[in-house]
This record gives sequence, structure tokens and C-alpha cells, in this order.
Amino acid sequence: MRIDKYLWCTRYYKTRSIATEACKKKHVKIDGSNIKPAKEVFGGETIIVRKNQINYQFEVLDIPKNRVGAKIVDLYRKDTTPTEAFENQEVLNFAKDYYRKKGAGRPTKKDRRDLEDYTTDKDD
Repeated sequence: MRIDKYLWCTRYYKTRSIATEACKKKHVKIDGSNIKPAKEVFGGETIIVRKNQINYQFEVLDIPKNRVGAKIVDLYRKDTTPTEAFENQEVLNFAKDYYRKKGAGRPTKKDRRDLEDYTTDKDD
């Protein structure tokens, strides 16, 4: 089975075209080497997928015939992603929040209305 189809079947990507683009952008590696979307996948290979700034790493156990449900994906792959990758993502999210909290930028419509109510003269 092609790598792009395998990634789509095992629900790493929502569509095959997105999986194909990820392969073309060199976000997918098999046994440490960049590959093309048409590369064949076999059991026992280690695949690394870079998605959302996390390097997901898994081993191919079996090849599905078609797209599988989320509950049975683990029959076809063994996830070996280190926990440090997810911890680094949490640290990155905290760092982003430090610089600018959500809602701290431009006032919302509600904020603007509250400001107008406060600044307008009620005697008019």
C-alpha cells in the first residue's frame, strides 16, 4: 500500500491529498529517510510523521484493506512517540500564552459597547 494511502487509512490525515502534500513537503520519513507519496509500506517499518510541531513515531504492524475506524487503528500500528514530544508542545503553548493572553488585544464588540455606555453622557 502507498504511504499516503496508509496514513489516510490509519487516520493520521483527514484526506489522502493532505497526506500526499505532507509527503511532498518531507514531513513523512520511513526508517529515517524522506520518501515520495507513492512509496510502498510494509510491516515492521518505522514511520515518523511531523504534524502540528510534533514528531509522531510509529511502527507498521499490518496493512489495512481500507480506511479503518478510530477504535481499531491500533491493530495496524504501534505508537512509539516519546512523551517528551507532547511535553514540549505543552511548554510551547504556555510560552505563546505568556506573550499575549487571548482577548488582550483589540477590544471585542461587547467591550466597545461597554466603553461607549461608560463614556456617553446619560443626561442626553
